[in-house]
Amino acid sequence: MKFFIVDVFAGKPYEGNQLAVCIPDEDITQEKMQQIAKEINFSETTFIMSRLQKNGGYDVKIFTPDSEIPFAGHPTLGTAYIIQRFIDGNNSNEIKLNLEVGQIPVMFNGQEGLMLQNQPIFKNTIDVETISKILQIDIKDINVELPIQVVSTGLPSIIVNLKTLDAVNCCKLNHQLYDELLEEIGDANLLIFTKETVNPSNDLHVRVFMFTSGHLEDPATGSANGNLAGYLLGHNVFDSQDISYSVEQGYSINRKSLLKAVATKHNSKYTIQIGGSAFVVAEGKWL
Repeated sequence: MKFFIVDVFAGKPYEGNQLAVCIPDEDITQEKMQQIAKEINFSETTFIMSRLQKNGGYDVKIFTPDSEIPFAGHPTLGTAYIIQRFIDGNNSNEIKLNLEVGQIPVMFNGQEGLMLQNQPIFKNTIDVETISKILQIDIKDINVELPIQVVSTGLPSIIVNLKTLDAVNCCKLNHQLYDELLEEIGDANLLIFTKETVNPSNDLHVRVFMFTSGHLEDPATGSANGNLAGYLLGHNVFDSQDISYSVEQGYSINRKSLLKAVATKHNSKYTIQIGGSAFVVAEGKWL
């Protein structure tokens, strides 16, 4: 089968979040897809399982090196970009992916795509002492005026607001305590954010730690930033129910990323779109 390597939510090639997109040319088993995702060992690998379906979407599966997952942001955007460019032939400005969480549309304007996410679900709140120990920072670095809460638009995230960029940079995950928390609340990435940024033209600085094995830090996380957009609206962080802002991520692991969010809340209904650019850096044949 043919495969592509794509840098997603990137300002240029070799930035952003890496993704492998595979296009099987014959039937492929769940076990084989999982083996390939493990071999590639990116945070996610996707498989385009069908051409255009009657519902206007393409069937797509998303795998981490450990398991299949129902949704993730940069795989959705990157896979839609490959479909739009190499399968659709740039004929459509909108590509729809049929994922386990449902159909997700992605709108394109040149190199940049914008994907619509599901309605946010607001879940557990977590005490500040637990999070301070997990992040190994002082409680005073955490903005306790906002709740520490699990939010999900398809893949859950624990959302934590820190006061300063220095505090964000000082965070170092205590893996054992994080695992203990996940045993209580279920799988969830850990997103920390601050309004202080490295680049003055951006609005938020974000770091995301993954719940998958090793708890590696993710350079750009569309699903978690969708959760964050819901959180910002739900708690009226920007004093507006109609928000548009840019997020920098990946700086601490030398994979600078740029994500754009456009979100509204009207009569308890949310519209959340997360976007960015994608660049193909390699293509080849899987033997």
